[in-house]
Amino acid sequence: MEQIKIMDTFKSISKPASGIYKELGSKFLSFAYPVSSEEEIKDILAYLRKTYFDAKHHCYAYRLGKNGEKWKVSDDGEPSSTGGKPILGQLLSNELSDILIVVVRYFGGTKLGLPGLMRAYRNAAADAVSNSEIIMKTVFKQLVVHYDYSLTHEIMQSIKENEAEIVDQRIEQNSILKLKIKENAFDSFCNKLSSFGATFEICN
Repeated sequence: MEQIKIMDTFKSISKPASGIYKELGSKFLSFAYPVSSEEEIKDILAYLRKTYFDAKHHCYAYRLGKNGEKWKVSDDGEPSSTGGKPILGQLLSNELSDILIVVVRYFGGTKLGLPGLMRAYRNAAADAVSNSEIIMKTVFKQLVVHYDYSLTHEIMQSIKENEAEIVDQRIEQNSILKLKIKENAFDSFCNKLSSFGATFEICN
């Protein structure tokens, strides 16, 4: 049976970007950020709320992880599903993850209605995406390897073959290596280590 190759890359953005959309006097400022944790997202949201303290709404959506396993939307006081959901729709349609988009709204005095709100938040988010540099991010796993010094040659050769990166090392009789390796090479690399008689533990 042919082995299914694990994809270890996904689309994200390289650096912060912004956009804008205006309709009937309302102004929608959009901000896209590359992110890797919910703590980082909280800090960005706090910064934007402080910077744009006079704005009526700060709607947002984010996705984290290779497959967007962690995600959240917020309408921040707008009618349900008119703010966060359209923003999330842009992340999904562009297949982006490890990204946060915040749309800051300044009310212009004229109500846009539900379809108008959804369109405005969608277009603002789309503008931020169109101004972003899309990149492919690689998913890595980390592990700590324990082995006898006599296995050094075999271990180093396998590290080279699998393009693993040494993060930290202690070479002595009972040696220890901390490694970073692409997700799609992880299982075969671990099997190789076991065949040598080395032991390992996966880092979170």
